[in-house]
Formats: sequence, C-alpha cells, structure tokens
Amino acid sequence: MSVKFEATVTAPVNIAVIKYWGKRDSALILPTNSSLSVTLSQDHLSTRTTIRASPDFAKDRLWLNGVEEDIAASKRLVNSITTARKLRADFEQKLLSDGAPAETVVPLSQWSLHVCSENNFPTAAGLASSASGYAALVSALGALFDLPQSTSDLSRVARVGSGSACRSMFGGFVAWQAGISNDGHDSFAVQVADRLHWPELQALILVASDKKKAISSTAGMQTTVETSELFAERVRSVVPKRMEAMQRAITDRDFATFAEITMRDSNQFHAVCLDTYPPISYMNDISRSIVGLIHAFNAARGRVAAAYTYDAGPNAVIYALKDDMRDLVELFTYCFPRDESTPKEAFYPDAFAIFDSADQVGQRLTRPEVAQLAETAGKFPAGSVCRIIHTEVGDGPRVLAASESLLDDAGLPKHTQQ
Repeated sequence: MSVKFEATVTAPVNIAVIKYWGKRDSALILPTNSSLSVTLSQDHLSTRTTIRASPDFAKDRLWLNGVEEDIAASKRLVNSITTARKLRADFEQKLLSDGAPAETVVPLSQWSLHVCSENNFPTAAGLASSASGYAALVSALGALFDLPQSTSDLSRVARVGSGSACRSMFGGFVAWQAGISNDGHDSFAVQVADRLHWPELQALILVASDKKKAISSTAGMQTTVETSELFAERVRSVVPKRMEAMQRAITDRDFATFAEITMRDSNQFHAVCLDTYPPISYMNDISRSIVGLIHAFNAARGRVAAAYTYDAGPNAVIYALKDDMRDLVELFTYCFPRDESTPKEAFYPDAFAIFDSADQVGQRLTRPEVAQLAETAGKFPAGSVCRIIHTEVGDGPRVLAASESLLDDAGLPKHTQQ
C-alpha cells in the first residue's frame, strides 16, 4: 500500500469577549483593534478537516460539509494555502541546502491537495464557523507539511484566511494583538491563560437561528469602518482600556469584572453596527429577550452571576461559573421550550449533565427566585431557541489518528450530500 501524505485535525470555536470588528488592511486581514476571546470545548463545537497531498491529484479540491465548493472562488482560502505552500517550499529548500538527499525530501509544496471539512454546528450563523474552519485548515496544513513553525507563526497564516481564526489556534483565553506594522508580522494571537486556569468558567449557547446571516461579517465590517462615527472612538479609546482590564480579570479570575466588560463590549459592538449606514442588525427579538433575562437573573441573584455576548449573529453565548449554570439552564429551558418536532437530544444534547433525565428539561426549577423569574418572563413560543449547548473552556487544535480521516482511499469524501 502506498504511503498517504495526509493530516486530519479538529479546531475549536472561539467567542470574543472583546470584539474584533473592522480592518485596517483587508488583503492581509489586519484589524483596527486588538481583541480577546475564550476558546470553547471541541467536544461540542468544532471543525474537522482532512487534507491529503498527492502527485496523482489533478488540481486542488475542497468539500465543505459534504458539498464540493469552488476552491478558487475564495481568495482567502487560496491565500492561506499559498502561504502555507511557500513555507513548505522554503522548508524543502532548507533541507536540500543542509545536505539532505533529494530523494528523501518529499515535494509536497508542488502537489495538489484534496481538502474535506465538516462542522458539527451551523455554518455562517454567527457561531464563529470561519474561525474554527480556517484554524483547522491551517493546523492540518502545518501537520501535513511538517512546518517547523511556532503556533504564533501559524496563527499569522490562519489570520490571512479569517481574522478570528488566529485565536482558534490556541486553547483557553487568547488575545489577538492588532499590531502596527503594514506587513502584518506583529499581528498574531497569543495565549493569555490556558484552559485549566479557570475551570469553574462555563458557557451556554442559545441558538436563536441556525440560518445563514443576511450580511456577512466581511461586508458588515467594511461598511462600519466607512460610515460609523462611533467606531473611531471605540478603536481609539475604549478597546485598549478594556483589553487591559479584561486580561487582569482573567488573571485574577474576577468574574464580576469579566462579565461586565463582556456585556458592555457586546452592547457597544452592536451599537456600532446600528450606527453603520445603512444600519446593521444582527440580533433579533429573541436575542434581546435573552439580554433582559440575564440582567433580571443578575438582579435576582444580587450580583453579576452571568454575562451575555453576541458575535455577528442572533445567537447568545452566556458565560457563568459552574455553581450558577444549573439555574441558568433551568431558566432557559423553561422559558424557551423546544419545538415538538425537535428531538430532546438535539435540542439540549447535554441534558444529563444538568438533569437526572431528559424528561426534566424545561420542567425543573430548583430555586424559588429562578421559578419566580421564569414565571414573570413567561414561556416564549416553542422553537424560539432551536438548540441549547452547555460547554466549557477548551483546548487548541488536535491532530487526529489516520482512522479519523474524512477521505476515502481515492481521496474523495466519505460523506457527501446530493
């Protein structure tokens, strides 16, 4: 059997608590401001990507979630692959210059690639699918090409594909340094703290819509930079102070400060979107209702016990400490009942992590103050939230065994959609 030159990896989603929005260079994807995110567990949200190189492949090909895409149609994808190929070509040349026999240096940089990628969550719905997607792509290229680069070096390659992808190259808490250089060499991600630093911190994702958003992040950013008067003040004054304060809060495991900054930054990000002309509105009525519930929950607790944040989409990410998470799950599963057509295990796949049985989802309200809050809020129409995901802080990209490949012996996807 011939040797397969292939790599399969998974990469995580990251959700920013200090938002990235706006580019100072669209080609290199250099941001107008630094940002900071939390990497979430790949057990619940991840992209799996297999890349195989072969001299027998006629051209580069890409399959995304079982459907073949035109790889040449995505300039960012081409840029990422081209950048990684150049690094591999440089590596091959160095091996030869160092005296390695030519027959031992595999010319992977010259071979065509088959790329197969699958998400286990909705794509382009405001859940950072491009971040995990490009992080998986670049991590797989790094493993396939045996690139002698640091994670920070690879984060620059991921950035060329999708800005936030550079943060998904790390687990835990991650800062993307905006940098000031025109060539982007100082714009990359660094880990602020690993996933074990704050084990009590958990996340709850409420999927208010799994549909593709009407305005892409790329288009929205460009319009905001061109038209929003509030945007310049955010970049100049607000974000630098928040970056410092947020890093201190994470270092000190100060949840109250972490939560307040997270919510304020989410609010301001969406205010800037509304200040864009024409205005951009990524949140919907359910999104805004969840905001109200979180503030009511905190008031009932008498402290800041939970925080919401929204990326460019209607889906809420709620951060809370482990001791408060059960009450939040009870509150949201009660207020947002599942549509009967949605199986319980699909609506809330981690029910047994909180409840004794799936039948208790949406029924149990342990604490009186939570029951009172739920009664005041009432029940929203069934299906207003189509999925609830309970997760935690996770690790960075993982290289998988060959048995986990998404490609068959011919280099074609094992799973396809007709």
